[in-house]
Amino acid sequence: MTDFLIYLNNLFSFDNSHPLLFTQIHFWVFFALAYAGFCFIVSVGEQHAQRKLTHLPTHERMGRARRLWRNGYLFLVSLFFYYKTSGNYVALLILSTIVGYFLGIWFDRLSARQDRTGRSTQKSRHTLMIIGVIVNLAVLCYFKYAYFFTDIFNTIASTHYSIASVIILPVGISFFTFQNISYIVDVYRGKVRHADNILDFGFYTTFFPQLVAGPIIRADQFIPQLYKPYFLSRRQFGIAVFWIMNGLFKKLILSDYLAVSFVDRVFDNPLLYTSFENFSALLIYSLQVYADFSGYTDIAIGVAMLMGFYLPKNFNSPYKATNAAGFWKRWHISLSNWLKDYLYIPLGGNRQGTLGTYLIPTAMLAVVALMAKNEYVTIGALTLVAVLALVYVCIPSHRRDFNTNLNNFDTMLLGGMWHGASFNFITWGALNGLGILVYKTWKKWGPWPRMIVISLLYLGIKYAFHLYPCPALSMFHFAFMIIAAAIILLNIVPGFMGSHYRSYKFKEVVTMVWNTFLTFMFISFTRLFFRSGSNLDPAEANEVAWQTATHMVERIGGQWNFEHIPPILHNYASVFIVFLIGMIIHWLPERFKRRYRLWFAMMPLWLMLVVVVAGVFVAYQFITADLQPFIYFQF
Repeated sequence: MTDFLIYLNNLFSFDNSHPLLFTQIHFWVFFALAYAGFCFIVSVGEQHAQRKLTHLPTHERMGRARRLWRNGYLFLVSLFFYYKTSGNYVALLILSTIVGYFLGIWFDRLSARQDRTGRSTQKSRHTLMIIGVIVNLAVLCYFKYAYFFTDIFNTIASTHYSIASVIILPVGISFFTFQNISYIVDVYRGKVRHADNILDFGFYTTFFPQLVAGPIIRADQFIPQLYKPYFLSRRQFGIAVFWIMNGLFKKLILSDYLAVSFVDRVFDNPLLYTSFENFSALLIYSLQVYADFSGYTDIAIGVAMLMGFYLPKNFNSPYKATNAAGFWKRWHISLSNWLKDYLYIPLGGNRQGTLGTYLIPTAMLAVVALMAKNEYVTIGALTLVAVLALVYVCIPSHRRDFNTNLNNFDTMLLGGMWHGASFNFITWGALNGLGILVYKTWKKWGPWPRMIVISLLYLGIKYAFHLYPCPALSMFHFAFMIIAAAIILLNIVPGFMGSHYRSYKFKEVVTMVWNTFLTFMFISFTRLFFRSGSNLDPAEANEVAWQTATHMVERIGGQWNFEHIPPILHNYASVFIVFLIGMIIHWLPERFKRRYRLWFAMMPLWLMLVVVVAGVFVAYQFITADLQPFIYFQF
């Protein structure tokens, strides 16, 4: 009995070293207790509605009961969950909730006011919306970017301020801040009415399955669910259990096992490993980070579904994408859509350019030039700005495309900065932005212009490598050679051969496979900068991340010894087998995945229980001594 009481005390008290993770037994004990309370509260709420609110229509009685009992209970449970994750920072979450709730009420009250012109009311609402967004961004910037901005200032001004170094980043602050901004803007735009009471809104901002690592739930998507009756069919129950099991398998077998057994070792000391091992770690990390983040999302979707709520789909087999733009329509969909609606479109979208369109890249180039304190970097930054300005002025017919592309680039740049307060994340975002711009430009060209451009780039890099031999240029030289050969094979050679070789279906399949491979390789390369700065203290993120990235490029672009590859494959056989199986499952047709998902959901409950127990047993055979936290907790 004493041991059980000690266990309960540990379960309900904050321990910074043991947060509630979906992969820990502590979380599932917590969820079992919370779900039992949820079922009891829903039952009591319905009984209360039937006894006390008989003067109201049935749907209003049940609606009020759900708000008074279910939402209030889950709000308190979610606050407790966040307390277990971030301790006293739960006060920040409560304050953010209170501010957002009263801003929503204020918006609708201003809308109800009528005056002769209506202009002053609309102006007041607009001003209030701007203030609400700025307040939320200010809180986010203080906790997440204070050290980053201080470091920039110290570098430029040669000072040594360190006041921001003691700031600790609250878990999930980016996610609940973005949800608050979504609520403020959606109520301002009239897409959703303000929440009826603080319990409803508090539940929206703190719903624990997605609170600390997403997906980002939008106000217009989730708040209407607060007023729907609780319903969970037999099939929905099975689907929910499937998502939970699917997420656990992704996290424990794919992500954690690959990280501990191979990826972390190489990234920690890239110079101790061969070129092939560094290259393999880069590719395997792409599967690891996908399995980690989508695994969390799958569990969150399943847990939410058991309580009658539906979270948005956050991943759609992203490594099936055939270009960089398509990848971001499949990866972290909730963030991509949020950035599109609340950043890309306000910047001008595909219609026009705004002040922010030009200010964002100009300011970033200025900061880089000032921090580098190198005349060549400064000249390069000024040249780039001059070339872009010249293109904008001299080719007015392409001005709209120019603005659209720049808005896309700005969105990806700030999306990279959202992920972390260091230049490696900004570099990662910028590379993804460039990838989208290259794709959109590339698809407008025919085979011959593509061949000419690639050939010129290939010759230019070859000449540069001759003058300044370095691993990075060697790597790009090889990449452009492969791309040039692919263009010839896919577009030019078939034109000189018979009609059989010009078969549309054959060319379409081969082109799709090649584009998928090329996109995966590009995304994996950009992850070099993403992974290098992960899990680092802001004080060392810039320097250590860049050093790690440089060392890996040196290895990958350096001399390859192919005699080492067979022993490496043998020594890490289990890692490469798990990686291969994971990628094959990822590339399975969606209709096939839907079929076995429904098959699992509709199996008899006794059989489902057996499968779940066996699955948990197998998954936990891969568990490591120290459970790996979810990667996106840091964002």
